[in-house]
Amino acid sequence: MNPPFIPFAAEARLDWLDLTHALAAGHDLPRAETKDSFLYRGDDTILSRAAWIDELGALVKTATIFPDNPAMDKPTVNGAVSLFSDTDGTLAAMLDFALVTKWKTAGDSLLAATRLARPDAARILIVGSGTVARSLHAAYSAAFPDARFAVWSRTAATARTLADRLGIDHAPDLADAVPQADIVTCATMTTDPILRGDWLRPGQHIDLIGAYRPDMREAGDDVLRRATIFVDSRATTMDHIGELKIPLAEGVIDASDVVADYYDGNAMRRRSDDQITLFKNGGGAHLDLMTARYILDTVG
Repeated sequence: MNPPFIPFAAEARLDWLDLTHALAAGHDLPRAETKDSFLYRGDDTILSRAAWIDELGALVKTATIFPDNPAMDKPTVNGAVSLFSDTDGTLAAMLDFALVTKWKTAGDSLLAATRLARPDAARILIVGSGTVARSLHAAYSAAFPDARFAVWSRTAATARTLADRLGIDHAPDLADAVPQADIVTCATMTTDPILRGDWLRPGQHIDLIGAYRPDMREAGDDVLRRATIFVDSRATTMDHIGELKIPLAEGVIDASDVVADYYDGNAMRRRSDDQITLFKNGGGAHLDLMTARYILDTVG
């Protein structure tokens, strides 16, 4: 029998909070074996990620990131996802790339927010107005249903369009919007930091998603100095993504400043109401694997 293909339409049967439970359970299994490879052509990137988790299975995901595609009315990110059986290595399912990526990316940040953000967070700022921004609104709404959202983008017109579509506020000025937010979630394509440390206030949670290359950052050095740093995976984030790789190499922070990742269990938590927590979402292949397995178990 041919393995199933799970299309994007299957997301109607998925639940954001159920996904966070599945991601948490995945980290109770043996630590994932992962491997990433990057190919570059100018600003274009091909990223291939593989993961294997004993008792869960294996996955290979290849993404192509072409930043100029929107000018041709094509998505920036494309790719393919294959999920394999842990028992015999056979193909268990092919899954829509956009489906897995959407739910993995926002679900990763949502799990962190449920552990690191204050539970009474009432104002959430989305920085960026692309596809991920829409996913973040849906995901964060599941855990913070009474929160008021705003969106900021360097392209004000796209931010206004997204704000109108989602029924949320448009923030015209980032420097004004950041201090007002309890949670700041960033999903941009910037290479130069756009978040400043002097904008932060005690009790905030900062969620960094956009940077995925060694030359990309969203937060400045002073943000990292002020915050307590957490990551989804040290192996994915510290040596490969500029958000931490650059400040580590320049001595701005030390490896010991990264307090915990998901494999550290209870260490991944807020310690006081005044603490500024910062989470780097590296979105490693092990999270794709956990997400794909959740999707297959739910809709397959």
